[in-house]
Amino acid sequence: MEKTKVAIVGLGTVGSGVAKLLLDHGDRTARHAGRTLWLEKAVVRNLNKNRVCDLPDGVLTDDLNDVLTDPDIKVVAQLIGGLEPARTVMLQLLDAGKDVVTANKALLAEHGAELFDHARALGRCIAFEAAVAGGVPIITNVSQCLSANQIGSLHGILNGTSNFIVSQMDEQGWSYEAALAEAQRLGFAEANPAMDVDGSDAAQKLAILAHLAFGARIRWSDIPRTGIDSLDLADLRFARELGYRIKLIAHARLVAAGLELSVAPTLIRFGQPLAEVRANYNAISVVGDAVGDLFFHGQGAGQMPTASAVVADMIDTAVGRTPITFRTLELWSKRESNVVIRPDQEMPGRYYMRFQVADRPGVMAKITAILGEEELSIASIIQHEPDPRGCAQSVQLVIMTHEAPEGAAQAAVDRIVKLPVVSGEAVRMRVMEERRSSK
Repeated sequence: MEKTKVAIVGLGTVGSGVAKLLLDHGDRTARHAGRTLWLEKAVVRNLNKNRVCDLPDGVLTDDLNDVLTDPDIKVVAQLIGGLEPARTVMLQLLDAGKDVVTANKALLAEHGAELFDHARALGRCIAFEAAVAGGVPIITNVSQCLSANQIGSLHGILNGTSNFIVSQMDEQGWSYEAALAEAQRLGFAEANPAMDVDGSDAAQKLAILAHLAFGARIRWSDIPRTGIDSLDLADLRFARELGYRIKLIAHARLVAAGLELSVAPTLIRFGQPLAEVRANYNAISVVGDAVGDLFFHGQGAGQMPTASAVVADMIDTAVGRTPITFRTLELWSKRESNVVIRPDQEMPGRYYMRFQVADRPGVMAKITAILGEEELSIASIIQHEPDPRGCAQSVQLVIMTHEAPEGAAQAAVDRIVKLPVVSGEAVRMRVMEERRSSK
């Protein structure tokens, strides 16, 4: 059978999984590719580090030039994380005539335009299915399989670390700190989990999906985002009482006024598919004007799910499918985007609000007056009686609103927290009501 030589740059968790699939299941990949994907080289920084996969003699190297100067190596899985040296290495690989597969969403979100323009100029291609949602095949589906559709919305749980933490808090009653420690113990969270828990990772992935689905060119750092690192158990309990769960949701919706984008903890009603996504799983809900509602669910991270997506991209690249679609799609091209990003202050939604208020007459009237002046209508209210065994002079007040602009909701909260009868900081979160298509 015909042989296509491939290489891996970076033999960490995902790289080791890719090597396992190529070496242990060559018959499987050959069946799908019509050729053998032959692992010629694996480039690492430290040759003496213990490896979880056994490589044939001569495959392991610490010299990138062993790949760059070998004209028989056609496809390279570049699996270095971060921005540098990942960017430089990818440019070197493209310059050397290699087609590249990557799982680095941060690199694409930050330098996608530069890298894709460079690849096009050289007649090369970049595949990146594993960069968003790991083993969930969302990139191919959005960019190719749904090409007959105008996608109306994307709503996703795009960060498995955050979803695991929130699930543990919700189901086990653990504090954020305890749930994070468990996520780190199980390998779901890094020693420094900041990018996961502050919403940055999800925003990077959303920027990529928004480009694929809507042609939007936006810096991920410009997407409004709130993480889960300040999530309080009280809000999870109140959400449950109201019939909702809280999830970190990446939101993209195309309306007449423009494209809405945000990442934030969001209340989702019990029974809706995204509300039922547990542990470290990812999920994306997509609505297309022709196909209607679709739901993608699976493991968004981890060695083998991500390696699965990388090897699939290597197969598509080796047989020529990726080069064709890469040229046709013109991703991150120099063409001007005609997509208007809607200011987040204008985005409509329902809202959950929680305040610590004085337990005395007239408080509700003051708060509802402000809500009325900002044209926010109340859908429901929760205020429990104070514990008769205690001496608390304040109680928690939870308000659910009807739909209103983001700016009006924020203005109302800003005014309410200044009232003398309100203490501490307020909590405000979006409430997502799934708009089902008519298909």
